[in-house]
Amino acid sequence: MKQRFYFDTSVFGGLFDDEFEDETALLFEKVQLGQIICVYSNLTESELANAPEKVRIFFQSLTEEVKEKLLVTPEVLTLANSYIMEKVVGETSLNDCIHIATATLNKVDMLVSWNFKHIVNVYRVRGYNSINLRLGHSILEIHSPKEIVNDENKE
Repeated sequence: MKQRFYFDTSVFGGLFDDEFEDETALLFEKVQLGQIICVYSNLTESELANAPEKVRIFFQSLTEEVKEKLLVTPEVLTLANSYIMEKVVGETSLNDCIHIATATLNKVDMLVSWNFKHIVNVYRVRGYNSINLRLGHSILEIHSPKEIVNDENKE
């Protein structure tokens, strides 16, 4: 069974960033090979509308067979606001929380991000997951593309 990885907006931009392009390209290679389903949300689409043209063109070039779109629902917003109310992150990180809540409620295998301050951060991940567990949701694995491609290369 193919794994469903939720990609936040930073992953798409990572393909065109000198620091992140190599690992991001390897991750998208797995998507193109059909090994991973690229899960994203209508929030991702909205954020990408403000991205550089080359990022938008790349996102649009992904075929429907390799991606899955999720919608931000009232339940997602409630969970996202719980993260903020519990002070896992501040109010300015609402969109990050929406990505995490969307991934959590749709039971993806993993959320992938290059955002080390608010998302791929061991203390934040513990906070998100403690709230998830308390509210009866599954824990969410959160990793950077680098962790994913480097871990696989070690096997």
